[in-house]
Parts: sequence; C-alpha cells; structure tokens
Amino acid sequence: MTAAQRLCAAYALWRDDEATSDQRQAALLIAQQRKFRPKTVIGLDEDRKAHHLASLSTLPEALAARMLVLYHLAEQRPMMGAFLDAIGIAHDNGVIQDDAATPDPTKITAAAAAIAKDYPAHDVSLYLSTLLWQDPATWGALHGVV
Repeated sequence: MTAAQRLCAAYALWRDDEATSDQRQAALLIAQQRKFRPKTVIGLDEDRKAHHLASLSTLPEALAARMLVLYHLAEQRPMMGAFLDAIGIAHDNGVIQDDAATPDPTKITAAAAAIAKDYPAHDVSLYLSTLLWQDPATWGALHGVV
C-alpha cells in the first residue's frame, strides 16, 4: 500500500461504527509500539490515531484484512462496481450481493484492463490483490493479472 492508502485505511477503521474490537486492537498496538498507555491512545483525536496506525510497520493479518476491506468500502466503491460490472457479477455499490457468485475466469483479464484505464494503477493493483488474498479459490484467475 502507498502511504496515502495506508492513511485512508486507518481513517476508515477509526470511522467504522462496527469495528470497535478492531479499533481496540489497533489502539493496543499503537500503545505497545509507541510506548503509550492504551487509555492515552483511545483518547487521541481521529487524526492522530489514524496517523499513528498508518505509520506502524506491521499489523496482525486479521487487522490488516479488516482495514483493507474498510478502505475499499470507504474509498473505492466506484472502481469495485466497475470491475464487478465488467465481469457480470451483481452488486450493490461495489459489494457482491450473492456470496455464491463466481467470476467467469475468461472475463477477469479484460475487466482488470478496463478499470486500469480509469483508475490509478496502485488502486487497481491493491483491489485485485485484496480479492486474490481474501479468496484465492474464487479469484484465482487474478494470478498473473495483478
């Protein structure tokens, strides 16, 4: 992730009302790595918490995965929707409606190329990599495309 993407992902985590346990985990990580008390971190404003979190060099896999999802939902819905439209998967503003929906592997390369024309390469790469990382069985056709 670029520094800007990391910061946006951190903001997305702190702004999500349903991510309270992830927010607590992030606050504890910040406290440990910055030698703060957890209570101090929790009391920081959103900007400072986001900047601290974005600057951490490593995150637990589950927290990183949650932040990637929240980042894409907060920042990349138009690109997600364009990609899903291009491969013919029904969605609601970039979120797949049917969990059993599977992409047609023959459409993936063309769909990736289509969104690459309209969106920055680092955003496209991160989105496609996230899909592949989250569900390699479903999105395996992305190997070699990302």
